[in-house]
Amino acid sequence: MISTGFFIGIDIGTSGSKAVLIDDRGVIQYEAELDYPLSTPRPGWNEQDPADWWNRSAEVLSSLTEIARSRGAEVRGVGLTGQMHSSVFLDKNDRVIRPALLWNDTRTEAECREIEERVGGVSRLIRLTSNLALEGFTATKVLWLRNHEPEHYQRLRHLLVAKDYIRLQLTGERATEVSDASGTLLFDVGRRAWSTEILETLDLEPEIMPRCFESPEVTGHVSEAASKRTGLSAGTPVIGGGGDQAAGAVGNGVVRPGQICISLGTSGVVFSPTAEHRPEPEGRIHTFCHTVPGRWHAMGVMLSAAGAYQWFHDQLGGGDSFEELNKKAESVLPGAGGVLFLPYLSGERTPHNDPHARGLFTGLSLSSGRGEMARAVIEGVSYGLHDCLELIRGAGIEWDQALISGGGARSDLWCQITADVLGITISRLQENPGPAYGAALLASVGSGVYSSVDEACEGHGQVERVFEPRKEYQNIYHEGYQRYRELYRRMREFFRETAKST
Repeated sequence: MISTGFFIGIDIGTSGSKAVLIDDRGVIQYEAELDYPLSTPRPGWNEQDPADWWNRSAEVLSSLTEIARSRGAEVRGVGLTGQMHSSVFLDKNDRVIRPALLWNDTRTEAECREIEERVGGVSRLIRLTSNLALEGFTATKVLWLRNHEPEHYQRLRHLLVAKDYIRLQLTGERATEVSDASGTLLFDVGRRAWSTEILETLDLEPEIMPRCFESPEVTGHVSEAASKRTGLSAGTPVIGGGGDQAAGAVGNGVVRPGQICISLGTSGVVFSPTAEHRPEPEGRIHTFCHTVPGRWHAMGVMLSAAGAYQWFHDQLGGGDSFEELNKKAESVLPGAGGVLFLPYLSGERTPHNDPHARGLFTGLSLSSGRGEMARAVIEGVSYGLHDCLELIRGAGIEWDQALISGGGARSDLWCQITADVLGITISRLQENPGPAYGAALLASVGSGVYSSVDEACEGHGQVERVFEPRKEYQNIYHEGYQRYRELYRRMREFFRETAKST
């Protein structure tokens, strides 16, 4: 390994831009974060102005480059990550046509069905893209633009996702990389290339898609104009990076087959690298390219995990802190006194692909208190993760190491309940800044500090504590999980009927 200075990873998240500065050993030197607004013009619609992404990103990049220079070193590479699927529509002059439609925007249910019909059915869609048509995916947003805002669609010449809009501003290059491209539903995940067949079937011009690279590759260099905005030296390499989950996996050291990582963030994710392209036959889990060339990953996603607990705290917590709620939940025996919670506050992806699913408490009685409800939320999220894990296991993916990370994982109670419900040993990772850190490691690979992503990840993702499943609670949680699955089955049609009247 050679010494090459500092590297930056920047994460274009849903709430703000976060960046980390690391040295050539992967040690974090500094972090910076700035928020930007979210627009919800209608229920289920979520939009952001890409100019806000760039303005805040330029500010955090500037602060980190100043820190680097104050320590006598230059930034030698930048890696990008961010919210997946969020669609940026550009005209022929690379100007933004309208606000970006985000990953959690659910207006495109009709477009999902249109894609299935045009392609010739779900089975063929999975053969072409390895995934189902979901409301969050990029292709559905393009068709929505064509169907509902034809005047804007007529101006469309280029399509990017969030992090790649920042790449355009930094380098002048329209480019992406394989992990983010996998989430557009316009990509042949097995071949790691744009699908000409799906583009033609949807009557989309291939020219609107950016060039696609492997994640550690150099995609461009910082321009003179971007240098003035950010303080980065003109010519600094900008590396492909990755979608937020794949980049976060790099930060956690989850890059080799045989590993599985459970993320307890706003959403909940079960992520497992694979050496082969192995899409789930029914598309109930995502199959995307990993940030490691020649590898893929299987991923189950539930839309509300720690976010469901945040909602409970804010709306029903009665002024209790998270620590107080955890103590009350911990005082309740497994099974939450018969209280059961469906965490589908924003609909659900894995395994139901149901935008109409909603959150629900059942089993409440006069003896139910805040502790029972808080514990039921944690157990309900764990049951949702169980759904994801079962599908990954059913796809023939095996692992020898299960890791847990994310904001929810800071709680011993959350980790222990997750281990109990899943019935597996879980190791909690030491804190790291998540996707931005993974993007910085990818920048160090692309800049030649490391020969591979595997080498860059050695020594990272250190285990802080191990949680063993408690055998005495296995039957309780097995029965609870069966009740959880049956509750959704019985409520599914009710959710759909209710959606028609709202």
